[in-house]
Amino acid sequence: MNQIVCPNCHKSFTLDEAGYADILKQVRDTNFESELHERLALAEAAKQTEIKLAEAEATARESKKATDLEKSIAELTAKLAAVETEKKLAVTEAVSKIEKDRDNLKRDLEVEKASQKLAELALKDKYETQIKDREDTIERLKDLKAKLSTKMVGETLEQHCEHEFNSIRAGAFPNAYFEKDNEVKDGSKGDYVFREASDAGVEFVSIMFEMKNENDTTATKKKNEDFLAELDKDRNAKGCEFAVLVSLLEPESDLYNNGIVDVSHRYNKMYV
Repeated sequence: MNQIVCPNCHKSFTLDEAGYADILKQVRDTNFESELHERLALAEAAKQTEIKLAEAEATARESKKATDLEKSIAELTAKLAAVETEKKLAVTEAVSKIEKDRDNLKRDLEVEKASQKLAELALKDKYETQIKDREDTIERLKDLKAKLSTKMVGETLEQHCEHEFNSIRAGAFPNAYFEKDNEVKDGSKGDYVFREASDAGVEFVSIMFEMKNENDTTATKKKNEDFLAELDKDRNAKGCEFAVLVSLLEPESDLYNNGIVDVSHRYNKMYV
């Protein structure tokens, strides 16, 4: 028999083995159920905790992935922006260089055009001056010819040249000799000899002059070239360095109407 005390009324009573075993079984079943529910609750709580932890970890992983992805996107965006900026800078520099080259070329072209225009104006002015000088020379020759045929009747070209020289001798040629050549050598002589010396008396230039007026010629018209050989001979005979033919022959010649003509290709140091 087993003595049992009631926990409520505190009375004791006796149970046989079968009753005791039955009550013990009930207690055990109740404890088992209670422990089972407790353990199930704990398991459920642990499960929920693990689920929440797993969810948190998953959320953290997803958040990290999102953060890493955003970081990668930000880095790529920054790189693209840098590339775009570098590209724009390169384009700007290239365009700037091209524009600078264009402006330099344009400026050089304008300078070249201005220089060309100045050169053209200078050339035009030069030729206009030459034409004017030629026209003036022609007019002077025409005037001289008219004077020789009117005012200078009876006055030869030699006399005219001598008068012209003597009018400036004192100021321009104080140490010069310009006289009629009267000395015949080898059957010939020139018209005038010019010699000029330094103050010490050292001669530094000498010229044999020959004057030819068309009025001096015969009915057969002669040319300047007809007198060059004889002039060269006279120059050498009198020891003169230069030879000059002063001529009114060939008045219509374009060559001799341009002023002094160098004929040194025919005879050394000779001019017409």
